[in-house]
Amino acid sequence: MKLNGEHIQDINTLAAWLALDHIPQEGTLEADLAILAGHAVLPNIEGVVALTKKYQLPLLISGGIGHSTPLLAQMMAAHPLYRQIATQGKSEAEMLGDMARLFAALPDDQLLLEEKSRNCGENAAFSQQLLDKLAWQPQRVILVQDPLMQRRTWETFRWQWRDRDDAPEFISWPVFTPQVMMDAGMLRIIGAPPQGLWSMERFLSLLMGEVQRLRDDENGYGPRGKGFFGHVDVPEAVEAGWQRLMRLPGVQSRING
Repeated sequence: MKLNGEHIQDINTLAAWLALDHIPQEGTLEADLAILAGHAVLPNIEGVVALTKKYQLPLLISGGIGHSTPLLAQMMAAHPLYRQIATQGKSEAEMLGDMARLFAALPDDQLLLEEKSRNCGENAAFSQQLLDKLAWQPQRVILVQDPLMQRRTWETFRWQWRDRDDAPEFISWPVFTPQVMMDAGMLRIIGAPPQGLWSMERFLSLLMGEVQRLRDDENGYGPRGKGFFGHVDVPEAVEAGWQRLMRLPGVQSRING
């Protein structure tokens, strides 16, 4: 796939929109809980673990065994610190809990593990069930996912709690906003240290697929599609960029289902 300057700008426009960020760069952070939905972007995972350690926040990790589980295990096995963690047969929540203990020495009483969810909808539903079981009604929840899945995850959690009077305020935090640049003729992801980031193939596939899922049409996850969350307004610049990128050869076949 050959990309020009306009295509790179479009990719960065889409990535910035998907990586929904509600946390200001400066100021005091007020929250009762952080929820980490399982994925395989290691700098992002380290970022939320460091935040919870700094502010002494409980961390609910949601993730069973799904399509990203082998990738998470692969990323950990290639990392100099996390390769010592056993991953065989473990849920994403178990692996990420082990990462949190090793990376920041988070104690067990600061961790809540939800080990059955297989997708974004179940992350929200099963996290809600776990909090209900504990009779805990947090008021402000920091929500963290793969930055490219951040906006959809935020919409999904809000949708799960839509009929609840005790619904918390969900604060979306992608940890970093990924962007791409051309470096010596090669496309490179920037915004975080390179260890544990997406492959470029996965990055572009996930980027394009996420916008498709957020569009409120028959192919999306909104009310006119699968109904997994409410209507999402896609900005004109995002829609136009997505349409231009979709016209590139081979792009449609690469979108993750």
